[in-house]
Amino acid sequence: MNLDNYIPIARGDKEADLLFINCKIINVFSGKITTGNIAISDGTIIGIGEYKAKEIIDLDSAYVAPGFFDAHLHIESSMTCVSEFVRAVLPFGTTSVAADPHEIANVLGADGIRYMLDSAKNQPMNIFFTLPSCVPATDMETSGASISAEDLAPFFNHEKVIALAEMMNFPGVIFGDPGVISKIDAARSINKPVDGHAPGLSGKELNTYAGSGITSDHECTTPGEAIEKLEAGMHIMVREGTGAKNLKALLPVINEQTSRRMMWCTDDRHPHDLVELGHIDSIIRDAIKSGIDPVTAIQMATINPAEYFGLKDIGAIAPGRKADLVVFKDFENFKIEKVFTNGKIVAENGEMLSEIEKPETEPPTPSMNVNIKNINFKIKAETDKIRVIELVPDQLVTKQQIEPATIINNHAVSDTSRDILKIAVIERHNNTGNMGKGFVKGIGLKKGAIASSVAHDSHNIIVVGTNDKDMLSAVSKVVEMGGGLAAAIGNDITALPLPIAGLMSTEPVQTVRSQLDKIIKVVHGFGAPLKNPFMILSFLALPVIPEIKITDKGVVDVEQFKIVQLFYPDNHL
Repeated sequence: MNLDNYIPIARGDKEADLLFINCKIINVFSGKITTGNIAISDGTIIGIGEYKAKEIIDLDSAYVAPGFFDAHLHIESSMTCVSEFVRAVLPFGTTSVAADPHEIANVLGADGIRYMLDSAKNQPMNIFFTLPSCVPATDMETSGASISAEDLAPFFNHEKVIALAEMMNFPGVIFGDPGVISKIDAARSINKPVDGHAPGLSGKELNTYAGSGITSDHECTTPGEAIEKLEAGMHIMVREGTGAKNLKALLPVINEQTSRRMMWCTDDRHPHDLVELGHIDSIIRDAIKSGIDPVTAIQMATINPAEYFGLKDIGAIAPGRKADLVVFKDFENFKIEKVFTNGKIVAENGEMLSEIEKPETEPPTPSMNVNIKNINFKIKAETDKIRVIELVPDQLVTKQQIEPATIINNHAVSDTSRDILKIAVIERHNNTGNMGKGFVKGIGLKKGAIASSVAHDSHNIIVVGTNDKDMLSAVSKVVEMGGGLAAAIGNDITALPLPIAGLMSTEPVQTVRSQLDKIIKVVHGFGAPLKNPFMILSFLALPVIPEIKITDKGVVDVEQFKIVQLFYPDNHL
């Protein structure tokens, strides 16, 4: 707001546009709740106190807090486009997000980043972006693009770019990889934060990582890990997504001394969780129920991320800040009743009041270059033991197990009696024909197969199944759709199309949720007990989260950071 306009209104010489009266105001600076009025003009908070205004709204002693800020997320994980994501989360009180377009960038490169920036224009919330730092995440997979420091340079000047996104290549930092360091230096040279991603990193390696300029981490799974990273000077983002939930484990870390360097994030939250649970409001609600002071929980959703990213005009109810506000009656139920952005009401009682502007930018052409005729899932037995990826409930980390192979006609096959299923990752961007093959334990299928073009981080096609025929049917459907999810038994296929880069739909999140519920129900009928098997499946191709994963290049031992043999060890048949 222009100071020539602001100062006379703040002084009380001119009327404000809007005045909220009878408010319980949550002050995130003092940590106190005060009773008073909030004056607003031109979308800016003028002041707290007695003011004259053109319009007066009596909030009847309701609480007013700053709008919520998701400190780290991938909009692509909502499985819907930017405008529909906004429609989904704004009624829950999320008025700002720090979105990492890492997923679409791994498919489409700089064009993917541009598409997301263009799609975020003219939306009734603050969509900030952090620039993908690891495209590809590693050299142990084939992505659709490669983004260097030089490729990122033009984006750093964009007004909505606020940081370098999660630096997943922590070995590259620790060992001084020139390409990695150049990206960190580029961000630091213009005082942009560098987000981290370093599960389990400790000791001298953590010292090296943090001291190189990495300022946050959202991968902590234990109190000890979070404390060590806090003591190394990092900010901690407490994640509650669909595939990874860390709030309960990290509750002991949140206290008066630490909380102002901690914040909430969803990272990856699927449509059914967005619809049923909400967004950042659901994390605040769970934190309060778990005993966290309500104002502390709100600080972690507002001023903490705003200050971390150096954003001085949001995150608080104070003079000169944007009038992005949420209104609710109590902390016990904590249900957001009204949402204001730029001083205008945009949502009430869970419903949008204003229309969401669809972006003019056309969705990019899907990256789907696969020759189905060349796919062969057979695995010739080399020894009688195999490495198996074992799921860990509610976590992205996995365990490596050495199991006896089930061998039929000299080929290793799925064994549903032991829940050891064949898994494969098929390169989809460049038609290289690359395919990594392996085995996974914990999916639980008793029949059929499931496949997806959502497979972090390079988003090749990932498929798991009880037999090769059904696996091929599921993959064929994904290719035919230009991306999406599929569950197959023979020619009986249930699918969810994701035509935007094989990651997102143009449909509302409720529609996508309905489609996703339908396909998950089918997969449950196949025997899988997992609440969301596709979310779990999507992270099994991510070779930066321990202990063992699979890419189009093969089985990856993440702790050794290298491709390893599926068969183990050398006791040949």
